[in-house]
Formats: sequence, C-alpha cells, structure tokens
Amino acid sequence: MAFSRDPLDELVVPDGTEAQERDLVTDGDVFVGGRATVEFGVRGRNVLAGESAEFGGAIEADGDCRLDMWCDVAENVLVGQDAYIGERVHIGGKLKVAGDLDIGDDVEIEEGFEANGWIVIRNPMPTIVFLFVYLKHLLLIGEEDAAQRVISELVDDDDDAPEAEPLVIPRNATVGDDAWRVSTPATIGDDCRLHGNVRAETIDVGQDCNIFGSLRARGDITVGEGTRIHGDLTTRDGDVTIARDARILGDVSCDDLELGPDAEIDGTIRADGEITMGTTERERE
Repeated sequence: MAFSRDPLDELVVPDGTEAQERDLVTDGDVFVGGRATVEFGVRGRNVLAGESAEFGGAIEADGDCRLDMWCDVAENVLVGQDAYIGERVHIGGKLKVAGDLDIGDDVEIEEGFEANGWIVIRNPMPTIVFLFVYLKHLLLIGEEDAAQRVISELVDDDDDAPEAEPLVIPRNATVGDDAWRVSTPATIGDDCRLHGNVRAETIDVGQDCNIFGSLRARGDITVGEGTRIHGDLTTRDGDVTIARDARILGDVSCDDLELGPDAEIDGTIRADGEITMGTTERERE
C-alpha cells in the first residue's frame, strides 16, 4: 500500500465497499482519523483509529486492531490477531482477541475481555496520532520509500494476500446513514453501495456504484460509468462530469456540465457555464 501524501487528507472508499444495515464492510484495512465519528460498525482486515474516534457499532478486524486513547466503541471489538488498546478507551460490549492484547490504563470494557495470547496492561504503543505525524513528515521530506516501509511493518502485510486499498476516513469526519461529511476531497471506488448524502471538497465516484443520497462539493464532481445517484448533484464553484450510462435521480447544479452517451438526469439542470454532450474526458483517456 503506497501513499504519496498524508494518508488522512482524503476520504477514500475502496472498490466494493458496502454500507450494510449496521456496518461498513471492506476487504482491506480501515484507517480512521482522530476525532472522527463513524455511526456504523466497521469490518475489515486491520482496523486503526486515531485519538477520540467514535464508532456507533462493533469493530471486526480479521487482522490487528489498534485504538488510540479516548476512543469509544458502542459494541463489541472482535480481533483475529493482535489488539492494541490505548488509555481511557471505552468499549460498550466485549473485547475478544485471538492473539496478544496490549491494553492501556483506565480502559473500560463493559462486558469483559479475553485473549488467547499474552496480555500486557500498560500504555501499549506510540499513539496513532504520532504515527501519522511521523508519516506526514517522511512524505514532506520526500522519503516515500521509508513511509511505505512503516505502513508495511504496521499492518504486517502478507506477501501472498491480495493487495486491497484501505478505507480511509479523515480526521474530524462524520460518517453515517444520513450523511458522510468531510472537509477534504472524497474518492469512492467502483462497485460501491453507500447510504447517505456525501459532503466534501471534491467528489469522484467510480463505476457501477449505487449511492442513496445526494452529492455536494465546493469543487468538481465526477460520476463514473453506470453509476446511480439517488439524489441531487450540487457544486458551489465546480464542474460536473457524468459518464456513459450513469443516471442522476435528482437535480444537477454546477458551472460546466459534461454528459457522456446515454447519461440521464431525471431532474432540473442548472448550469452557469457550458453543457457538453457526448464522450467525457474520462472515456477519452
């Protein structure tokens, strides 16, 4: 997994991510920035959360789980390998760990915990906040290879496992069934099924997605081929590009609008600039 900049400077939803009834489910890792609120539970490979992150459901990690200090998890935390729990974390259910458990002071686990490996009660690790500050410093001075090695060691990558892009939720974000609100760019991969309105700096949605909500951005919005948006598309100062066979079940408001072949807009179009119909820039590449 490679980073070309601070890994928490963008909302990234990888291919195939689904917002199920109560959980966000992805095949790869889950990174949650400090003070972010995730109203769902999360299920992924490795789950890492920064200081004061909140989860409205359970956490299920096939690999490791690292929760920084003052995190709050409403339900169970189930971990397939090792767990690292920082000081003053609250877990509303039980904690079950298949491997080793490092746990900090004043951790509250309402239904108790169990671990099959070693249990160490102490301040368990450098904080996740420190980790990302360190990564950002490496990237700023051009040490991308060193940042790559840090991430690889952290998540204990298996060379035989298929590469999967992580789900990244930025600092101070709010993610829920009603809305996904971030102050950063947002990139949503292919074949995703999400519920909630998306609010971001810019929004790029991949192919064959179903998003049950509206998209609103300060800048540009791009909708991939075959995607369905069950709501409005609105930009404050940007353009909208809608690829072939995409459908918007609402209104579109933007500066310039580019429509691919067989793209449909069910509602009203409000474009201050030009409207272009035909092959989109993404399809010409």
